[in-house]
Amino acid sequence: MSEQHTELTGSCHCGAVRFAYQGRPERLVKCNCSICRRLRPVWAHAPADRVTIVAAPDATTAYVWGDKELAFHRCRTCGCTTHWTGLTGESPVNMAVNTALCDPRDVAEFPVRHFDGADTWTFLD
Repeated sequence: MSEQHTELTGSCHCGAVRFAYQGRPERLVKCNCSICRRLRPVWAHAPADRVTIVAAPDATTAYVWGDKELAFHRCRTCGCTTHWTGLTGESPVNMAVNTALCDPRDVAEFPVRHFDGADTWTFLD
């Protein structure tokens, strides 16, 4: 992604769900919590007003469990996990998009940090 671009875009495999992240993330995040270690996403976190999801109203299905603070969205057609949304509204960074669904050249420049969502709730690096 060149310096002129201030939008990061991605889509699920079938194209039914697309996203645009306004601006440039400071970093991308890989988490080892019970869901992320299974899904293998690479998250770019942002306030919801910096992300646009383009999809039909019923294009995704959400998975919510445990403390019910996050809803993980996946495409109903191809199954790709596209994003999560915060359900409590307590955090200013209340959304993330899965940059594994972006063109790899567009995300290659961003550092990736590893987050211990399984135990310590801290960055491991």
